[in-house]
Amino acid sequence: MTSPSALPWSSADPKRLAQVVGVLTDIDDTLTTDGAIPMGVVAALAALRADGLPTIAITGRPMGWSRPIASSTPLAAVALLRDGDDVRIEFADADDVRAANAARLARVAERIVAEVPGATLARDSAGRVTDIAIDHSEFTHLDQAQIDAVVARMREAGMQATVSSIHVNGWFGTHTKLTGARWIVGRVLGRDLDAERDRWLYVGDSTNDEPMFAAFPLSVGVANLFDFADRLQRWPAYVTALDRGRGFVEIAESLLAARAVTG
Repeated sequence: MTSPSALPWSSADPKRLAQVVGVLTDIDDTLTTDGAIPMGVVAALAALRADGLPTIAITGRPMGWSRPIASSTPLAAVALLRDGDDVRIEFADADDVRAANAARLARVAERIVAEVPGATLARDSAGRVTDIAIDHSEFTHLDQAQIDAVVARMREAGMQATVSSIHVNGWFGTHTKLTGARWIVGRVLGRDLDAERDRWLYVGDSTNDEPMFAAFPLSVGVANLFDFADRLQRWPAYVTALDRGRGFVEIAESLLAARAVTG
Protein backbone atom coordinates (compact mmCIF):
# COMPACT_ATOMS: atom_id res chain seq x y z
CA MET A 1 0.00 0.00 0.00
CA THR A 2 1.23 3.51 -0.73
CA SER A 3 0.40 6.93 0.67
CA PRO A 4 -0.13 10.23 -1.14
CA SER A 5 3.20 11.58 0.11
CA ALA A 6 5.10 9.28 2.49
CA LEU A 7 8.15 7.42 1.19
CA PRO A 8 9.24 3.94 2.24
CA TRP A 9 11.40 4.12 5.35
CA SER A 10 14.00 2.02 3.56
CA SER A 11 14.63 4.97 1.22
CA ALA A 12 15.74 7.35 4.00
CA ASP A 13 19.24 8.75 3.48
CA PRO A 14 21.67 7.10 5.95
CA LYS A 15 23.72 10.31 6.11
CA ARG A 16 20.66 12.15 7.35
CA LEU A 17 19.82 9.40 9.83
CA ALA A 18 23.34 9.56 11.23
CA GLN A 19 22.68 13.18 12.27
CA VAL A 20 19.70 12.26 14.47
CA VAL A 21 20.22 13.24 18.13
CA GLY A 22 17.06 11.73 19.64
CA VAL A 23 13.81 9.89 19.04
CA LEU A 24 10.29 10.90 20.06
CA THR A 25 7.64 8.22 19.85
CA ASP A 26 4.03 7.36 20.48
CA ILE A 27 3.45 4.22 22.56
CA ASP A 28 0.19 2.44 21.72
CA ASP A 29 0.43 0.48 18.46
CA THR A 30 3.79 2.14 17.82
CA LEU A 31 5.96 0.57 20.50
CA THR A 32 3.32 -1.97 21.46
CA THR A 33 1.91 -4.99 19.67
CA ASP A 34 -1.36 -6.43 20.98
CA GLY A 35 -1.14 -4.16 24.00
CA ALA A 36 2.37 -5.15 25.14
CA ILE A 37 5.87 -3.88 24.42
CA PRO A 38 7.66 -6.85 22.79
CA MET A 39 11.15 -7.86 23.87
CA GLY A 40 12.43 -6.85 20.45
CA VAL A 41 11.32 -3.28 21.10
CA VAL A 42 12.88 -3.28 24.57
CA ALA A 43 16.14 -4.46 22.99
CA ALA A 44 15.89 -1.76 20.31
CA LEU A 45 15.32 0.94 22.95
CA ALA A 46 18.29 -0.34 24.93
CA ALA A 47 20.50 -0.32 21.82
CA LEU A 48 19.48 3.25 20.97
CA ARG A 49 20.19 4.36 24.51
CA ALA A 50 23.59 2.63 24.55
CA ASP A 51 24.48 4.38 21.30
CA GLY A 52 23.67 7.79 22.76
CA LEU A 53 20.22 8.24 21.24
CA PRO A 54 17.64 9.08 23.93
CA THR A 55 14.10 7.91 23.19
CA ILE A 56 11.21 9.83 24.77
CA ALA A 57 7.62 8.61 24.66
CA ILE A 58 5.01 11.29 23.93
CA THR A 59 1.73 9.63 24.80
CA GLY A 60 -1.88 10.25 25.72
CA ARG A 61 -1.65 7.57 28.40
CA PRO A 62 -2.04 8.71 32.02
CA MET A 63 0.43 9.13 34.83
CA GLY A 64 -0.55 5.89 36.56
CA TRP A 65 -0.17 3.82 33.40
CA SER A 66 3.05 5.52 32.35
CA ARG A 67 4.92 5.09 35.63
CA PRO A 68 5.69 1.34 35.25
CA ILE A 69 6.55 1.84 31.57
CA ALA A 70 9.05 4.55 32.49
CA SER A 71 10.50 2.37 35.23
CA SER A 72 10.85 -0.84 33.24
CA THR A 73 11.96 0.23 29.76
CA PRO A 74 15.11 2.00 28.47
CA LEU A 75 13.18 5.21 27.73
CA ALA A 76 14.56 8.60 28.74
CA ALA A 77 11.06 9.71 29.75
CA VAL A 78 7.36 8.93 29.36
CA ALA A 79 5.87 12.32 30.21
CA LEU A 80 7.74 11.57 33.44
CA LEU A 81 11.25 12.35 34.60
CA ARG A 82 13.83 9.80 35.69
CA ASP A 83 15.77 10.36 38.92
CA GLY A 84 18.28 7.51 39.02
CA ASP A 85 16.21 4.36 39.42
CA ASP A 86 13.18 6.33 40.61
CA VAL A 87 10.58 8.17 38.55
CA ARG A 88 9.31 11.53 39.74
CA ILE A 89 6.16 13.23 38.50
CA GLU A 90 6.11 16.81 37.27
CA PHE A 91 3.21 18.74 35.73
CA ALA A 92 3.17 21.69 33.38
CA ASP A 93 0.06 23.15 35.08
CA ALA A 94 -0.08 24.50 38.62
CA ASP A 95 -1.96 22.56 41.30
CA ASP A 96 -4.90 24.99 41.40
CA VAL A 97 -5.35 24.81 37.62
CA ARG A 98 -5.39 21.01 37.68
CA ALA A 99 -7.89 20.99 40.56
CA ALA A 100 -10.27 23.32 38.74
CA ASN A 101 -10.01 21.32 35.53
CA ALA A 102 -10.62 18.02 37.30
CA ALA A 103 -14.23 18.94 38.11
CA ARG A 104 -14.82 20.13 34.55
CA LEU A 105 -13.35 16.93 33.13
CA ALA A 106 -15.64 14.83 35.32
CA ARG A 107 -18.73 16.70 34.11
CA VAL A 108 -17.82 16.26 30.45
CA ALA A 109 -17.07 12.57 30.96
CA GLU A 110 -20.43 12.06 32.64
CA ARG A 111 -22.22 13.78 29.77
CA ILE A 112 -20.45 11.72 27.11
CA VAL A 113 -21.18 8.41 28.80
CA ALA A 114 -24.83 9.42 29.23
CA GLU A 115 -25.39 10.78 25.72
CA VAL A 116 -23.25 8.70 23.36
CA PRO A 117 -24.47 5.09 23.10
CA GLY A 118 -21.73 2.63 23.93
CA ALA A 119 -19.28 5.25 25.19
CA THR A 120 -17.25 4.17 28.23
CA LEU A 121 -14.26 5.61 30.01
CA ALA A 122 -10.94 3.96 29.19
CA ARG A 123 -9.87 1.34 31.70
CA ASP A 124 -6.78 3.36 32.58
CA SER A 125 -8.93 6.30 33.72
CA ALA A 126 -8.09 5.76 37.39
CA GLY A 127 -4.57 6.91 36.59
CA ARG A 128 -5.63 10.02 34.68
CA VAL A 129 -5.05 13.43 36.23
CA THR A 130 -5.26 16.01 33.47
CA ASP A 131 -7.49 14.49 30.79
CA ILE A 132 -10.28 12.03 30.05
CA ALA A 133 -10.21 9.16 27.60
CA ILE A 134 -13.06 7.30 25.94
CA ASP A 135 -12.25 3.80 24.74
CA HIS A 136 -13.07 3.26 21.07
CA SER A 137 -11.08 0.11 20.24
CA GLU A 138 -8.89 -1.08 23.10
CA PHE A 139 -11.52 -3.12 24.98
CA THR A 140 -14.74 -1.87 23.36
CA HIS A 141 -15.65 -0.71 19.87
CA LEU A 142 -17.19 2.55 18.75
CA ASP A 143 -17.98 3.21 15.11
CA GLN A 144 -16.94 6.41 13.38
CA ALA A 145 -20.24 8.16 14.09
CA GLN A 146 -19.88 7.43 17.81
CA ILE A 147 -16.26 8.61 17.80
CA ASP A 148 -17.31 11.81 16.05
CA ALA A 149 -20.04 12.34 18.66
CA VAL A 150 -17.52 12.00 21.49
CA VAL A 151 -15.13 14.46 19.82
CA ALA A 152 -17.98 16.92 19.22
CA ARG A 153 -19.05 16.93 22.87
CA MET A 154 -15.49 17.44 24.04
CA ARG A 155 -15.01 20.38 21.73
CA GLU A 156 -18.40 21.86 22.66
CA ALA A 157 -17.13 21.93 26.24
CA GLY A 158 -14.06 23.89 25.17
CA MET A 159 -11.68 20.95 25.27
CA GLN A 160 -8.91 19.85 22.98
CA ALA A 161 -9.79 16.45 21.49
CA THR A 162 -7.77 13.93 19.52
CA VAL A 163 -8.31 10.36 18.34
CA SER A 164 -5.57 7.80 18.86
CA SER A 165 -5.57 4.21 17.69
CA ILE A 166 -7.44 3.18 20.86
CA HIS A 167 -8.89 6.22 22.67
CA VAL A 168 -10.51 9.59 22.21
CA ASN A 169 -8.55 11.92 24.48
CA GLY A 170 -9.86 15.25 25.73
CA TRP A 171 -8.27 17.93 27.92
CA PHE A 172 -8.47 21.61 28.82
CA GLY A 173 -5.64 23.93 27.87
CA THR A 174 -3.37 24.40 24.90
CA HIS A 175 -1.13 21.41 25.58
CA THR A 176 -0.33 19.20 22.61
CA LYS A 177 2.12 16.42 21.89
CA LEU A 178 4.45 19.09 20.49
CA THR A 179 4.35 21.34 23.56
CA GLY A 180 4.80 18.27 25.74
CA ALA A 181 7.78 17.13 23.68
CA ARG A 182 9.34 20.59 23.82
CA TRP A 183 8.90 20.74 27.60
CA ILE A 184 10.16 17.25 28.41
CA VAL A 185 13.21 17.47 26.11
CA GLY A 186 14.18 20.67 27.91
CA ARG A 187 13.57 19.21 31.38
CA VAL A 188 15.20 15.81 30.83
CA LEU A 189 18.04 16.69 28.47
CA GLY A 190 18.43 20.46 28.78
CA ARG A 191 18.07 20.79 25.02
CA ASP A 192 16.13 23.23 22.86
CA LEU A 193 13.90 21.03 20.70
CA ASP A 194 12.89 23.85 18.37
CA ALA A 195 16.50 24.74 17.66
CA GLU A 196 17.33 21.21 16.55
CA ARG A 197 13.97 19.90 15.38
CA ASP A 198 15.36 18.69 12.05
CA ARG A 199 17.68 16.34 13.99
CA TRP A 200 14.95 14.64 16.01
CA LEU A 201 12.89 11.78 14.63
CA TYR A 202 9.23 11.30 15.49
CA VAL A 203 7.39 7.96 15.21
CA GLY A 204 3.61 7.54 15.31
CA ASP A 205 0.69 5.50 14.07
CA SER A 206 -2.57 7.47 14.11
CA THR A 207 -4.43 10.69 13.35
CA ASN A 208 -3.46 12.22 16.69
CA ASP A 209 0.16 12.11 15.49
CA GLU A 210 -0.52 14.40 12.53
CA PRO A 211 0.68 17.60 14.29
CA MET A 212 3.96 15.85 15.06
CA PHE A 213 4.26 14.58 11.50
CA ALA A 214 3.84 18.18 10.37
CA ALA A 215 6.31 19.56 12.92
CA PHE A 216 9.22 17.17 12.30
CA PRO A 217 10.82 16.91 8.86
CA LEU A 218 12.08 13.46 9.83
CA SER A 219 8.82 11.76 10.81
CA VAL A 220 7.89 8.11 10.40
CA GLY A 221 4.64 6.19 10.59
CA VAL A 222 4.67 2.49 11.40
CA ALA A 223 2.81 0.51 8.76
CA ASN A 224 -0.49 0.27 10.68
CA LEU A 225 -0.86 3.99 10.02
CA PHE A 226 -2.54 2.84 6.82
CA ASP A 227 -5.53 1.85 8.97
CA PHE A 228 -6.25 5.60 9.14
CA ALA A 229 -5.44 6.38 5.49
CA ASP A 230 -8.91 7.69 4.72
CA ARG A 231 -8.78 10.13 7.66
CA LEU A 232 -5.20 11.40 7.49
CA GLN A 233 -4.69 14.98 6.36
CA ARG A 234 -0.96 15.05 7.06
CA TRP A 235 1.29 12.09 6.33
CA PRO A 236 4.74 11.54 7.81
CA ALA A 237 7.81 11.75 5.61
CA TYR A 238 8.23 7.97 5.71
CA VAL A 239 6.29 4.78 6.48
CA THR A 240 7.86 1.51 7.60
CA ALA A 241 7.30 -1.82 5.89
CA LEU A 242 6.37 -3.48 9.20
CA ASP A 243 3.62 -2.62 11.64
CA ARG A 244 3.50 -1.67 15.32
CA GLY A 245 6.48 -2.72 17.45
CA ARG A 246 8.13 -4.45 14.51
CA GLY A 247 8.01 -1.15 12.64
CA PHE A 248 9.74 0.61 15.52
CA VAL A 249 12.47 -2.04 15.50
CA GLU A 250 12.85 -1.46 11.76
CA ILE A 251 13.41 2.25 12.47
CA ALA A 252 15.89 1.60 15.28
CA GLU A 253 17.92 -0.79 13.13
CA SER A 254 18.24 1.81 10.36
CA LEU A 255 19.32 4.53 12.81
CA LEU A 256 21.92 2.31 14.43
CA ALA A 257 23.24 1.09 11.08
CA ALA A 258 23.61 4.66 9.81
CA ARG A 259 25.49 5.72 12.95
CA ALA A 260 27.78 2.69 12.74
CA VAL A 261 28.83 3.57 9.19
CA THR A 262 29.51 7.25 9.88
CA GLY A 263 30.94 6.68 13.34
